[in-house]
Amino acid sequence: MTNATTTSAASPAPPTLTKRASLTTVAYALEYGAKTVVGLIVTPILVSHLGQMLYGVYEVLIRLASYLTPISGRPAEALRLLVASRQRSNDTAAQRRGVGGALLVWLLFLPLAVLGGAALTWFAPALTGVDPAYSSVVRLACALMVAAVLLGGPLAIPESVLYGMNLGYKRMELQASLSLVGGLLTAGAAYAGLGLAGVAGAQLVLAALTGLAYWLIARAYVAWLGVARPERADIRSCFAMSGWLSIGDLVAKLLLASDLVIIGAMLSPTVVTMYVLTGYAARTVVILYSAAVTSAMPGLGSLIGRKQFEWAALVRHEVLVLTWLFAAAAGTTILVWNRSFLTLWVGDQQWTGPLVNLLLVLIAMQSAFIRADSYVIDAALRPRSRVQIGAAAAVLTLPGMITLTPLLGLPGLCVSILAGRAVQSIGYPRVARACLDGEETATASPFWPIIVLAALFAAATGAGSALVVSGWLPMIAGVSLTFALAGVIAFAIGLSSADRHMLRARVAAIIGRHR
Repeated sequence: MTNATTTSAASPAPPTLTKRASLTTVAYALEYGAKTVVGLIVTPILVSHLGQMLYGVYEVLIRLASYLTPISGRPAEALRLLVASRQRSNDTAAQRRGVGGALLVWLLFLPLAVLGGAALTWFAPALTGVDPAYSSVVRLACALMVAAVLLGGPLAIPESVLYGMNLGYKRMELQASLSLVGGLLTAGAAYAGLGLAGVAGAQLVLAALTGLAYWLIARAYVAWLGVARPERADIRSCFAMSGWLSIGDLVAKLLLASDLVIIGAMLSPTVVTMYVLTGYAARTVVILYSAAVTSAMPGLGSLIGRKQFEWAALVRHEVLVLTWLFAAAAGTTILVWNRSFLTLWVGDQQWTGPLVNLLLVLIAMQSAFIRADSYVIDAALRPRSRVQIGAAAAVLTLPGMITLTPLLGLPGLCVSILAGRAVQSIGYPRVARACLDGEETATASPFWPIIVLAALFAAATGAGSALVVSGWLPMIAGVSLTFALAGVIAFAIGLSSADRHMLRARVAAIIGRHR
């Protein structure tokens, strides 16, 4: 008895959900921080070497190639959710059968994905709005991007296993290094004069390197990693989950990736470049924040799997409070400093004006809230309701974009996106609460936070429309000060005392003062 007690006391305690989520958040921050730095460096190189028109074509091709992700079945994403739900299970054979099921589902979807890729490649010149003289190079570049997406399907499985086991932090340095390698490949292709096709080919090389690296690291940290012949139940489970995830991803692509295709086809690739660069900061910070939120989802999936709905509801409420605080601080900062950032980064000619800037920030912050609840729904393994609501949003959004973009330009496009996706903003919270068995943490009236956010955004838009600084140092200092000040104001004025106490307790838990 004494020996057993001593051994138990000497054994290291397994990491808690908070600790694992915190480590995974750090890993994602490092990963996406590296991607952000690489993007800041590489984007001006691409704009200058490809030109404004072909850079716009490049961005449209990225969106077009992304349409293949849902067509390929999303088996890796389905595997991630299934592994997360069985995180505490000791049935390694079932986990390996899950991997086998994911590979089989990928093979089943592959012919459809190849046909879709061929169709996108053929129609790419028309969809990007380029002159006929560029048709061949655009098709070649599109084919290379399509190959990268198709190859990425099975290569993403080791990463999904790591993520599903809540071990995403184990690949902390790896992903940052891969981001650097990808930036070097892309910039090298541009500098070497390989043009649009060379830059697209760099993405194919990067996809292969990423898959190999993740396989090596997953094999080192997941003892059960392997492939077993799936049973019929495993295939059915993965196929059903993949089907709904694929439909949901296709709906998301129609909502989030069609804007560039519509701009390129109805306006011009040059306007695509202006739109992409003006919205770069807002999109980037939302991706960074969403990556941090994603780190909590395997733990949340484990809570839901064990039917600890009250605890899961507390996690969801905390995520939503943090999302509002992030929206207030980041949105205000972008509205004040985005014009200065663009002027110093790629030139003032890429600025689309304060109205479009405000609309793009609102779209980005709307995305942050939508993603937060969509992660909850997926963690509960109930993507069907999310897909249905997303489809309704797409039905409203796409006709609006097609109608208003030729009439009103970029403002019409942005208003259509905001209005159409309001269906998700209303519907997703209801589904998320249902996934948690109706559990919901009591909260203050939502109207006061909305008023505070509107006041911050209005003041920031007025200041940012006229403010342009002449150097990076004053802009960096201004961004830091604005972000901190907006965050403090939002925390002190916009949040209830209970929510402020909750966030302070969470910070204390993360830094180790509380368990």
